[in-house]
Amino acid sequence: MQIRPGMELASLTDLGCQRSNNEDRYSYWEPVNDEEFARQGRLAIVADGMGGYEGGQEASRIAVETVREVYAGAVDRDPQSVLIDALRRAHQLIQDYAAAHHELHGMGTTCTAIAIVGKSLYYAHIGDSRLYLVRSRKITRLTQDHSYVGRLLESGVISLEEAEIHPQRHILTAALGSGGEISPDYPESPVALAQGDVVILCTDGLWSLVSEHELQEAVRLDLPGACRELIKIARERGGPDNITVQLLRVD
Repeated sequence: MQIRPGMELASLTDLGCQRSNNEDRYSYWEPVNDEEFARQGRLAIVADGMGGYEGGQEASRIAVETVREVYAGAVDRDPQSVLIDALRRAHQLIQDYAAAHHELHGMGTTCTAIAIVGKSLYYAHIGDSRLYLVRSRKITRLTQDHSYVGRLLESGVISLEEAEIHPQRHILTAALGSGGEISPDYPESPVALAQGDVVILCTDGLWSLVSEHELQEAVRLDLPGACRELIKIARERGGPDNITVQLLRVD
């Protein structure tokens, strides 16, 4: 896909060292029409499926394809509300698919979707994939994990340092396809981007093995090189899960 000037993009996914299939999915989309691009901007998505060999793959596929389809079809709406609606639509479609394929009961996926329109960043998020912003020498995590450990952290039972290494940090409390209605996280107002900012989307196969400092240092390189370096680090540390990263730099 051709990427319009103003943004540098790099993405990479890897099986990891212990998996035989990849349940992660990612996607990037922008409209072909310039007028629609001015209104819709750029869309990027990562999803990390769960629910067994086929279930996880199908859930993340449905999530990414649905979010892209819903967003692409909503030309004249507020990007933030479209992202939220897209995640809710994907949630319903995953549940419908599981109901029609009983062997896939329990399938689900994380999903973090962003839209960059001009210099404004919108996002909708559920699960424990993550969205970071690197600006100058500082990295900020924009999303919160919907996980058992995330709840412990919010309630003050454990510290941030303890949360990052907690053995139960991958137990999700919310995901697309799981439970009743979902409540995606989203910002009260869009995040204003600046020249040189790097947006990082990644699954837990990366962030659970690579520190925020290492993320921040890696994106100082060219972005394709940063993707390769980050996945190399995760694999060298055991790579028990699929590993996916998507990087966007305001150029």
